[in-house]
Amino acid sequence: MSTVAVTGTGALSAVCADPADLWRAMTERREPVPESAPGIGPECGPGLWRRIADPLLDQARSELPAAGRSTHAAWAAVSQAVAQARLTDADTARMAVVVAGGVGDVEQAERWRGGEVAPGHWPPTHRSAAVIADRLGARRAALDLSNACAGGAYAMALGVGMIADGTADVVVAAGVETASRLITASFNRLGALDPEGCRPFDRNRAGTSLAEGAGAVVIESIDRARRRGVPVLGTVAGHGWTCDAHHATAPDPSGERIIAAMRRAMERADIRADDVGVVVPHATGTPLSDVTESTALGAVLGDRLGEVPVYSTKAALGHTGAASGLLSAVAALAVLRHGVVPPNIAVKEPDPDCPVWVPSEEVPVRGSHALVNAFAFGGHNICLVLAPAEDRP
Repeated sequence: MSTVAVTGTGALSAVCADPADLWRAMTERREPVPESAPGIGPECGPGLWRRIADPLLDQARSELPAAGRSTHAAWAAVSQAVAQARLTDADTARMAVVVAGGVGDVEQAERWRGGEVAPGHWPPTHRSAAVIADRLGARRAALDLSNACAGGAYAMALGVGMIADGTADVVVAAGVETASRLITASFNRLGALDPEGCRPFDRNRAGTSLAEGAGAVVIESIDRARRRGVPVLGTVAGHGWTCDAHHATAPDPSGERIIAAMRRAMERADIRADDVGVVVPHATGTPLSDVTESTALGAVLGDRLGEVPVYSTKAALGHTGAASGLLSAVAALAVLRHGVVPPNIAVKEPDPDCPVWVPSEEVPVRGSHALVNAFAFGGHNICLVLAPAEDRP
């Protein structure tokens, strides 16, 4: 199978307007400001959101007036990726679109049920892929999936599979999450929100933080990218999926299936622990999840656990749900390209049960590849192994 290359990326969050701005936000340690989201009242419980700035979605709203905020955010990120990849109408005949969204455009249904908009018709929630494929003219496939907080990484891996088996020549993969009553109430019901924000690997962490986000990539074979003469931003060297089959929301404390996912991804990439230069973990800031992931990383990295830098996107962006894995991949590609790991939002008191290295200052990448982890309710586990472009500076 030809190597699968990333030729375009897109990113929106509470701290960035595009991938270049994401890198600046990471290096500057910008922290998102939580705010109230329209339509989410106190009956949903406390839960401020780190939101995408509304003006960033203005063009998407004008181009897709019938869609909801989630689709608008996904389309904005996809537009960035497609432009960077220099895709044209000639690419659409064998193009597929895969979009992951935890609850999709559910806020439209919430407004409809609440009488805020005219009854008209019931608005479908998971239609982002169909809408975006129609807009792009993609004729190979349009797939919406909802693997919760691992969805974005799954979308990217499914795209790799589509290229490998000939389903498509080019795949636009995206992950997105926007504010909703459903997510706010659900996370409050679980007691999974930390009023101080997401603090991965901190001894006093108490949960995660809600955030909007959208990430997108364009992937194609490296041979095709070279024929088109477009820059390669990095490659997807491997991926591994597993399921805990343990609990609806809690991870298996043994980390056994997480370990299996990472090892499978590394086997496919033909790399060893010595080749891992940075880890972008799932790291939600919940007590059990962070310990479980640390244990799993220790099993995979062995003696290098304390030597491989970890960069926590959720501490920087908040938990962007189904977008988180894909935004982590965009961040990891930037880390590999620049050859440095930006400073993390500082861990105030490291947890001895999480003996990973979370540097608070910029450090060099310590190997050739990046591991990106994404886990989710339902026991979904996925690991991506990314490699840098050959022409990185």
